[in-house]
Amino acid sequence: MPTVLVVYDSKTGNTEKMALKIAEGAKQVGVNVIMKRVEQAKIEDLLRADGIVFGSPTYYGQMSASMKALIDKSVEVHGQLEGKVGAAFTSSGGTATGAETTLLSILEAMLVHGMIVQGDPHNKHYGAAAVGPPSDKERRSCNKLGERAARLVIKLKK
Repeated sequence: MPTVLVVYDSKTGNTEKMALKIAEGAKQVGVNVIMKRVEQAKIEDLLRADGIVFGSPTYYGQMSASMKALIDKSVEVHGQLEGKVGAAFTSSGGTATGAETTLLSILEAMLVHGMIVQGDPHNKHYGAAAVGPPSDKERRSCNKLGERAARLVIKLKK
């Protein structure tokens, strides 16, 4: 069964709430989902997954230092994540506080690894984002992101 790994950093619990909804969406599609806090994630986890969804709070328009450290460490397996599905999500403290640049910084690292990233032409083009605790609408967006990533994993595994 294909596996989607959801790796997240969360200080206030908001990003974790989003991660749970993303995992729920992916499970609905029929993939195995593994959730790990960024401190628990190992490079081997990235290698074993068919899809990886990274989530981080927005700090100064960028991902958290913990998430960046994991991504920096992934240079050890450069080229080995090629062809895996990637997606991103973030929570921030307000509007116009850098959520899109945070998402793009995560996606940029995935693209450098040769991962496959699927945008959403309808809404939340770069990934799921929430301001503070995720609203019902933002939780639905997270669920949809999990579904989309899982569907792409399944499609590529065929």
